[in-house]
Amino acid sequence: MATSPEPVRSISLAEIERARSTIAGTVLRTPLVRFDAGAGVPEIRLKLENLQPTNSYKLRGAANAIALLPEAARQRGVWTISAGNAGQGVAYAARQAGVSCSVVAIETAPAAKIARMKALGARLVTVPYAVAWAALDARAFPGMEGTFIHPFDDHHFITGHATMGLEILEDAPDTAVVIAAIGGGGLITGVASAIKALNPRIKVFGAEPETAAPVARSFAQGSPQAFPEWTASFVDGAGGKSVFPRMWERMRPVVDGSIVVSLEETKRAVRMLAERSRVVAEGAGALALAAALTGKAGAGPIVAIVSGGNIDLEKFCEILAAARS
Repeated sequence: MATSPEPVRSISLAEIERARSTIAGTVLRTPLVRFDAGAGVPEIRLKLENLQPTNSYKLRGAANAIALLPEAARQRGVWTISAGNAGQGVAYAARQAGVSCSVVAIETAPAAKIARMKALGARLVTVPYAVAWAALDARAFPGMEGTFIHPFDDHHFITGHATMGLEILEDAPDTAVVIAAIGGGGLITGVASAIKALNPRIKVFGAEPETAAPVARSFAQGSPQAFPEWTASFVDGAGGKSVFPRMWERMRPVVDGSIVVSLEETKRAVRMLAERSRVVAEGAGALALAAALTGKAGAGPIVAIVSGGNIDLEKFCEILAAARS
């Protein structure tokens, strides 16, 4: 059964502070570390969300959304739609809360993400990407019962992500730019809401792969756009087929634009994170660094959010080996 979303509204600083207290027992306050990119490149710091218990920032939003559910909604169980990271976050938070969880999972999700969702106790139904994207818009899927937790178009989910913005400016108040990967838009909306509330002069940019960049197109045209030439890639945790109008309404007041990077630039960022910082990042997790390295965001200091590290080791080794060949 489809659920009707609540009206879009801005996220207040007071809500973000409350969310930080709500999720404190579930999520890590992740470190912010300097990244040595070499001479002639921007000053970059890495926000290591790949170190969360589910190796992804999505746990922040999931923990907040589930914690704020009424008891009746908890008893019905929860379900979500995911390429893997949101599913892990919801499953992890649901297990901690003693709530049953189901996930409509994209069938091309990395095996590591599928295995982790199952290990966390989620019941999985796998579907093609196009079917999952349509279900996200409809907020319904045949056979799914319980309370739907939208993986990005949910006020409490986004507010959980916003707690990251508080941490960034506490650890690096001289930040000039923050870059975050964009999939549905929940991460960047949350972080930007916190950053702009504390210091509106700081720029917040998204990062998208060239194969799936509807947000950059939307900023160029001033309205939410589709990306019909969408192509699947190893950057499975970011990039969409379109920008949902509700998410455009959320993003537009707080986000300054989106930087598009090539798949080769993203692979290079994955390798650099591994070689220079010993950080394991999935494709989406490396997008922000790839965008920072283009120079399009300025000289910095730039905070690049490493949003996740859930990459199949076979793919990870393949990307690393390509540098030697």
